[in-house]
Amino acid sequence: MFVESIFLLPNGTFFVELLVVAVILFLVTKYILPPLNKQLEARQEKIRSSLEEADQARAEAAAAGDERAKVLTQARDQAREIVAAAQITADQVKAEAGGRGQAEYDRIVASANAEVNTARQRAIDEASARIGEIVFDLVSKIVGREIDQNAHDDLIREAVLALNAEAQRESNH
Repeated sequence: MFVESIFLLPNGTFFVELLVVAVILFLVTKYILPPLNKQLEARQEKIRSSLEEADQARAEAAAAGDERAKVLTQARDQAREIVAAAQITADQVKAEAGGRGQAEYDRIVASANAEVNTARQRAIDEASARIGEIVFDLVSKIVGREIDQNAHDDLIREAVLALNAEAQRESNH
């Protein structure tokens, strides 16, 4: 009686259970594991391809970043060149405008000087003619007789020439 109750001794159910476990193991390895292995391999392949695509995308992003930085640097360089060219053009325009302004100023000053000289000459001519008349009238009154008009005109011309010479000396200084 004691012998039957010892559970370490195999009995008939043990062999049946062992056979059932062996059949289940066979069925699992034959029919269940192959599709599971295929699913696992497909999943591993999908993960591997996703990782490769991610690496490739990362490399492309890095290359695009480098390209973007290169294009940005070129754009900055071009912008600097454009600004420099614009500054040079502005300086040239400014210099040309200054030159034109100076030329116009010189022309206006020369014209004004010519007008002043012409006005001065007219004033001298009018004054000398008027002085000649006044002197002639005065001398006629003082002397009380008529003076030779030709001699008087010669004296006036000499006085006008002397005044002109004096005016030329003043305008040269």
